[in-house]
Amino acid sequence: MPTTETRRLNPAMLWGIFFGIIAIGFIIVRSTTRDLVTVRVAVVDHQNILTSVSTSGKVEPIDEFPAYAPAPGVVAKVYVEVGQKVKAGELLLKLDDADAVAKIATANAAVHTAEATIHDIDQGGSQDERIGFSGDLSRAQQQQQQAAKDLAALQALQQKGAASASEVASAEQRLLTAESSAKGLQTRSTQRYSTTDRARAEAQLADARAALAAAQAAYANDNIRAPFPGTVYSIPVSNYDFVPAGENLLDMADLNRIQIRAYFDEPEIGKLAVGQAVKIAWDAKPTQTWHGHITRAPTTVITYGTRNVGECIIAVDDAKGDLLPNTNVVVTVTISQRFNVLSVPREALHTEGGDFVFRVVNNRLVRTPVQVGVGVNLTRVEILSGLTEKDTVALNAVNNRELTNGLPVKIVE
Repeated sequence: MPTTETRRLNPAMLWGIFFGIIAIGFIIVRSTTRDLVTVRVAVVDHQNILTSVSTSGKVEPIDEFPAYAPAPGVVAKVYVEVGQKVKAGELLLKLDDADAVAKIATANAAVHTAEATIHDIDQGGSQDERIGFSGDLSRAQQQQQQAAKDLAALQALQQKGAASASEVASAEQRLLTAESSAKGLQTRSTQRYSTTDRARAEAQLADARAALAAAQAAYANDNIRAPFPGTVYSIPVSNYDFVPAGENLLDMADLNRIQIRAYFDEPEIGKLAVGQAVKIAWDAKPTQTWHGHITRAPTTVITYGTRNVGECIIAVDDAKGDLLPNTNVVVTVTISQRFNVLSVPREALHTEGGDFVFRVVNNRLVRTPVQVGVGVNLTRVEILSGLTEKDTVALNAVNNRELTNGLPVKIVE
């Protein structure tokens, strides 16, 4: 009778079939999951794109007057307060000026003395001297006339034999002496001073006037006045303070004319130009904004702390005395403005191997090359070609999954 042999399955084979079924199920589940990638999207549209760069800066007055102590001294009186508006010529602060007043008096006396000396030289002497010379000259002339009469009388007597030759000779000598004396006095009265004497007197007058000017300048320095209309914004001293030479006493400025000195990092320098609009913010007044423009763009790179920067001067166009000197502010320069241009969010743009975006077409991603324009800021990118308005572009996957061409997606609102 024939025997039928029953074959049994190997247990290892059974386990292999089991794991194969699990693997197939995993692949099916993974494929199903792949179809459910959710992405955030944006619609391509036209917007204005403003590109800007920001940095910190310090406020500086354009018209500023810092007052310093010209010499060691005592503050006699401060006439103004911080924040006070002053007129040109108004007295701001006074130092002890007793020494300056004394020097002015001394210098004035020296000037008057020197002027009187020159006047006397021009007149041939002082009034007393001229009176004395006039009397001496008159007496000498009278003596000369008398000597001439005596000589004439003796000469007449000599002709009659009543006078000797020696008497006549003596009379002639007396006349010569009288004439010499009169002539000398006449010369002294008209040519008493030489050109050297006058030059010396003029030099003394010049020195005296210079000393007077110096004393008056010292007095003016001790009495500090506003050189122009403005606002006092700093007074670091008080009445009766002793101050050394060069000590800062007071600062004032026209706070309607101010500028900002700002430093931009080297990569940003080439984007800056004279005339570009600037927005200014100050932390002390967070709700207020000022506006200005660049008046001097960077011309060279300098070291500022640990940075390589370019120095930029910014004029504040709407300052009204409310932006104080030496304050630190944040300036934002608008380096380009593009109006009503086609654009997408920056996160939609990919740059690996060229600029492209992923359009969403029929719930699948389509890699689309694009041409980017100059309008770029922190949030938007200008698109010149490759897209049309109302196109939908993917930004990113909700679960941070990498986006690829052809990937099935689900749009999240």
